[in-house]
Amino acid sequence: MGPSTEEAVAGLAGIRVDHRFKGLPPDAEGLTAGELAAQRRSLFTGGFTTPVLTLSAERLEHNLALLETYATRHGLDFAPHGKTSMAPQLFARQLAHGAWGITAAVPHQVRVYRAYGISRIFLANEVVDASALRWLAAELDADPDFRFVCYVDSVRGVELMDEALRAAGARRPLEVVVELGAGEGARTGARTEAECAAVADAVAAAPSLRLTGVAGYEGEVPEPDGERVRGYLRRLVALAADFDAAGRFADASDIVVSAGGSAWFDAVADVFARIPGLSAPVVKLLRSGAYVSHDDGHYRHLTPFKRVPQEGALEPAFRLWAQVVSRPTPSQAFVNAGKRDAAYDLDLPEAQVVRDGRTGELRNAEGIAVTGLSDQHGWLTTEPGAGLEVGDWVGMGLSHPCTSFDKWQLIPVVTADGTVTDLVRTFF
Repeated sequence: MGPSTEEAVAGLAGIRVDHRFKGLPPDAEGLTAGELAAQRRSLFTGGFTTPVLTLSAERLEHNLALLETYATRHGLDFAPHGKTSMAPQLFARQLAHGAWGITAAVPHQVRVYRAYGISRIFLANEVVDASALRWLAAELDADPDFRFVCYVDSVRGVELMDEALRAAGARRPLEVVVELGAGEGARTGARTEAECAAVADAVAAAPSLRLTGVAGYEGEVPEPDGERVRGYLRRLVALAADFDAAGRFADASDIVVSAGGSAWFDAVADVFARIPGLSAPVVKLLRSGAYVSHDDGHYRHLTPFKRVPQEGALEPAFRLWAQVVSRPTPSQAFVNAGKRDAAYDLDLPEAQVVRDGRTGELRNAEGIAVTGLSDQHGWLTTEPGAGLEVGDWVGMGLSHPCTSFDKWQLIPVVTADGTVTDLVRTFF
């Protein structure tokens, strides 16, 4: 067994601050991340350079607490998708806020999680890479407290998994859940209940595997609306009940039924509340991941909390700060942040606030819009009266957390008064 998550994450404070990390103060070269955080520097006057991505300390904590409360209220176990942030410090906080475990998408992510002591991992994909399966077998055999569950969605996949695990001499069976696809034209998953049963039969014939549940992703339902999504989720629940009635979970200590992205977790909560009693305790596993930072675009529009406002509201925690480096015309300005710094796959950044380069005063970014991104420049249009000058800082909201985190390796956490209190390390 390796170090606990708390011990491993504490070690991240020892990372040396140097040229590898964008936006950090040049005069902090050689300090550790912990030492820099302990100095409680101002983001604006403490030597940080632009562009620099920040996370709001208060909003992070709000979002973490809100999903903990939501999952508890609805009787859900929670394995937030770690691919969003790939930040062990945030994983540790999610676990401290009651998470059952952390979800992964690919084996490399599992290796990162294990390096930081994550003891329950749900991999929402089929794993057919023999090298990865060999490593997983060794990891499971070495640590009896490590629980790993992954998808299967094809008979061929089951054959490849069993072959690789037996060749590796695996002593513990690998737990798998059959993935039910969300419909024609959707992403992965067996498309019909009959195909799911064939996959389950293959698992039963594979000595290195153990069937422990069913899973899927309702976000891939074609032309999704509340009824179509709930219809798919009801199929998933019915599949679990049918498998249980057929004795397919006889060797399982509990039965995992998992779904839940960041757009329809209210539907998951509704349908999973009606899961019937099965032959073993049911783990109703929600996997939403984008909540930790939320955003100012894609998920701001899609969040289920807009449909159930009585349950609370997530708050966008990202802010990308860039500096005006050119003001060539009265209606045009350029900042020094571009595609290398900001998510742009779903929406452009949103100009929200300006810090005056002369006075340090903050004001709303009225009359300022981001209209495009080059590799290292943001294109801004300005209306008369915007008052934007070279040297001003522009704070922007971002859309899509998953493609925001991955552009930054060390992200300052900033309180509302601009004090940097922590630095979050990512591993992409």
